[in-house]
Amino acid sequence: QVQLVESGGGLVQPGGSLRLSCAASGRTFSFYAMGWFRQAPGKEREFVAGISRSGISTKYADSVNGRFTISRDNAKNTVYLQMSSLKPEDTALYHCAAPSRMGTIDEAMGAIAYWGQGTQVTVSS
Repeated sequence: QVQLVESGGGLVQPGGSLRLSCAASGRTFSFYAMGWFRQAPGKEREFVAGISRSGISTKYADSVNGRFTISRDNAKNTVYLQMSSLKPEDTALYHCAAPSRMGTIDEAMGAIAYWGQGTQVTVSS
């Protein structure tokens, strides 16, 4: 059973930074691409960032490109989301996500089967 546990959320002022972490267990972490999604109140869950199993390739939503960086440490079974230049519109519950099968980032993000419980990020002055 795949388990994903996020941490690192909190309250931050506009322009600030946060780093989210997601610890994964239950299968061979390095075999799978991973992703981050977010859901703001009253909105649908949306893709934020994805990373290939090696960590060499990444993909971002247009709204966060240039401000957020996804990375992973396969030795620690952990994926990270470094968020900088945060804006109030980044306020959301951020979820780590894992696919049901191996593949490219796009294939993996289309086959998400496992979700973490989420960590709240609030950007406000």
